[in-house]
Amino acid sequence: MNTQSCNLSIVISVYNEQDNIKLMAEKVTEILKDSPLSYEIIFVNDGSHDNSYNELLAIAGTSPNIKVINFSRNFGHEAAMIAGIDKSNGEKIICMDCDLQHPPKLIPKMIEEADKGYDIITMVRTKRTDSSHFYNFFSKLFYKIINRMSRVKMTENASDFFLISKDVAEILRNDYRERTRFLRWIIQMVGFNKTNLEYQADDRHSGTSKYSLSKLITLSFSAILSFSKTPLRLGIISGIFFLLVSFILLISYIVMWIIGQPVHSSAIIILVITIFAGVQLLVSGFIAQYVGLIFDEVKKRPIYTIKDTINFNS
Repeated sequence: MNTQSCNLSIVISVYNEQDNIKLMAEKVTEILKDSPLSYEIIFVNDGSHDNSYNELLAIAGTSPNIKVINFSRNFGHEAAMIAGIDKSNGEKIICMDCDLQHPPKLIPKMIEEADKGYDIITMVRTKRTDSSHFYNFFSKLFYKIINRMSRVKMTENASDFFLISKDVAEILRNDYRERTRFLRWIIQMVGFNKTNLEYQADDRHSGTSKYSLSKLITLSFSAILSFSKTPLRLGIISGIFFLLVSFILLISYIVMWIIGQPVHSSAIIILVITIFAGVQLLVSGFIAQYVGLIFDEVKKRPIYTIKDTINFNS
């Protein structure tokens, strides 16, 4: 790892962004070229299968400040951010995507806020021009559910566009090494001085979003399981509920027997058994997911594997 420190590290995750890489590098470099800060721009190639790696080789040859981490395969966006943070040397570290929806023009504002003493600056998206009404509804629903389930409240519409100090980065390197993680939430739960800045996401310069609906649902589900035990409590809640239902049915049958009314209970019993079986399967599913997360942690496999790096001293 390069031991030479600098004032600022920009970590940019890349997955099939061949048409965005050059422009992204130009925009960030243009913003920082007159800055008194020493800086490095770290592109993390997350197993792209287009021409992204060759584009990264080309821009890395133009400046020693531009560095590249090349994964051996696709490990996911979260792993790419973690790798960039692990290899960065900046006093301040900014993570952002390569699709230009995280506006590089906001970097000076983020640095200005950090200079006020903030260790964590979360960029909160106020508007996204390419998102559908369903996506916006799902996003709001996710934040409401996750904040209800966890003691640590997450800022609504927080994004993977953020700044952290070297102290926070050191904690992420040493202490938060989960194989299943939700980084935008982790940086909000570590403490330290933090603030939010609002921004409007720009249109993608090229390409399409790498997050399909199924991937977003999977990520949301993983986040809930990683940060909350509430799903496990569904077993206790459902058990209490069915005890109450059984008690009410028992009382109603006794009353009907006393007053001489016929008790046609088969349909009710079948319904109750069906619902109870469904709840059992649901809770068993949650338990299985938690066991799966534990299994992943016990194996202690690496979060990512680096194939090669460019412009790092060692």
